[in-house]
Amino acid sequence: MALVTETGTSRGTGGARQEQAAGKGSGRQTPNVLGGLGGWVWLVLIILPVYYVVITSLKNQSGFFGSNPLAPPTDPTLANYRTVLEADFVQYFVNSVIVTLGSVIPAVAVSFMAAYAVVRGRGRIIASAHTLFLLGLAIPLQATIIPIYFMITRASLYDTLLALILPSIAFAIPISVLILSNFLRDVPRELFESMRLDGCSEFTMMWRLALPLVRPAVVTIAIYNALNVWNGFLFPLILTQSPDKRVLPLSLWAFQDEFTVNIPAVLAAVVLSTLPLVVLYALARRQLVSGLTAGFNK
Repeated sequence: MALVTETGTSRGTGGARQEQAAGKGSGRQTPNVLGGLGGWVWLVLIILPVYYVVITSLKNQSGFFGSNPLAPPTDPTLANYRTVLEADFVQYFVNSVIVTLGSVIPAVAVSFMAAYAVVRGRGRIIASAHTLFLLGLAIPLQATIIPIYFMITRASLYDTLLALILPSIAFAIPISVLILSNFLRDVPRELFESMRLDGCSEFTMMWRLALPLVRPAVVTIAIYNALNVWNGFLFPLILTQSPDKRVLPLSLWAFQDEFTVNIPAVLAAVVLSTLPLVVLYALARRQLVSGLTAGFNK
């Protein structure tokens, strides 16, 4: 009799668990209608301006002023892109590439080494350096433009691409060190100790162990800094003057005066200036997403 009771109890318990599991499973399968609707609304808000810019860049001036702004062009043309390319756009594009690469590569390299020293180092000097990097986050770029202009002119670097590269490196380092140091703290110390027992130096451990493990974070800050430098407007406006030293954001501002009412040509320049960022994201998408979502996997 006791055996029958225990068996019935176990079956009852098992049935209850199955019902609970079924209830949980059915709850998980319930669609989130509000969330899905909000996602579609957000997608439309993002896609609509992009769609408008692209289709307008393929219209001529008469088609732009005489048709529905959101209607696709009846006679698409690439004349606007030809007009932009003939207006020294290639020179501005090359300047932007030089400034971006010249700023991002040194900033990422210095930030990685500084973050490794902060995480692995000991002593008051290292702690003071880390505090100094954190203070750099509290200083807005606009508040330093006058001292930067003074230093650039005294160093005879005014109206050069180097005048744009050096401040961009300085402002990219604090946030890069903060992000990389947080990622490096998650690397198990046992791995460093194992490599140390094998006779590896700190320099070897930094490049052969730490760098591969935090590669998503390195790619993330590289893209983040590249976006800031590529879209930067204040430094080129204040620290350069010659037309041959213009970068793309400043050239777009100049195109508005040059093309005046030729809105399709201005938007064609916007599309051309955005394409490198789209290609960069397409190439480094996996590493970027991995670096942005790394903290949610813990």
